[in-house]
Amino acid sequence: MAKEEFVRTKPHVNIGTIGHVDHGKTTLTAAISKVLNEKLGTAEDVKSFDQIDNAPEEKERGITINTAHIEYETENRHYAHVDCPGHADYVKNMVTGAAQMDGAILVVAATDGPMPQTREHVLLARQVNVPRLVVFLNKCDMVDDEEMLELVEMEVHEILEQYGYEEDTPIVRGSALGALNGVDKWVNSVLELMSTCDTWIQEPTRDLDKPFLMPVEDVFSITGRGTVATGRIETGKCHVGDEVQLLGLGEDKKSTITGVEMFRKTLPEGEAGDNVGLLLRGIDKEEVKRGMVVVHPGAITPHDHFKASIYVLKKEEGGRHTPFGNHYRPQFYLRT
Repeated sequence: MAKEEFVRTKPHVNIGTIGHVDHGKTTLTAAISKVLNEKLGTAEDVKSFDQIDNAPEEKERGITINTAHIEYETENRHYAHVDCPGHADYVKNMVTGAAQMDGAILVVAATDGPMPQTREHVLLARQVNVPRLVVFLNKCDMVDDEEMLELVEMEVHEILEQYGYEEDTPIVRGSALGALNGVDKWVNSVLELMSTCDTWIQEPTRDLDKPFLMPVEDVFSITGRGTVATGRIETGKCHVGDEVQLLGLGEDKKSTITGVEMFRKTLPEGEAGDNVGLLLRGIDKEEVKRGMVVVHPGAITPHDHFKASIYVLKKEEGGRHTPFGNHYRPQFYLRT
């Protein structure tokens, strides 16, 4: 069956859910998909909680490990949504997800208020330059006390200000589970959240004029068709038939793009900001790894040594609490 073509009619924005484990990020992601589909008919396939939490280990533990991508549309925008893990062990995957966001929804349960990972995720969002956050105060159907809600909102604002986010960052009260269950009041809270995202999270400017570059986030093979590298295009554009170079991790390979897809739909061209899968001719799955880049031939020169000036975050900025000495080996996060 021929795949449907992706039609670009609205600005494309990358967004995601961050926050403490069990505060309702995945439930909210499922609720957004369902509510927008029912109201506007714009979430392609409504994704259930189980489909978003798609690793077996996650379902057993009720937590999200890998970053799950879904798409939906509001009246004004097309969104690619990343549901980020809230579990401390999986911070590496969280970084890969957060680094791709143009804005994020910080989910805080009204029943608990901000928790250690709430703070951790806000710091991470700041460090990977997520420009703006919208707060969704979840589980409000379980809190009757107005003063309690106001107290939680104050605490959230304090954390946001501490890490350099605007003091007038909007907070939307709601219940993701209530919205999933079709309760009008909470369905409206999800609609309010999305209209807030439309206005508060700014449309990013994309580097379309620079040479094509896409950091590889994941790799898989499609029987009979070849190897697919997925990631978010950082700069430039790519088309079917373009020659590309695969660089990084000691590799230098040439290939041709034989297909460009986004959310299981074909694209005539991919451009900066798109989360795409590129079908690469003559490349084995083992030859491409997360951390490599797919680039326009000759656009960049790989290096295996470089000098860097680094700024080490102070304890107050969420950095180290203890000094370090000779032979200390810091870890660097580069793209994916």
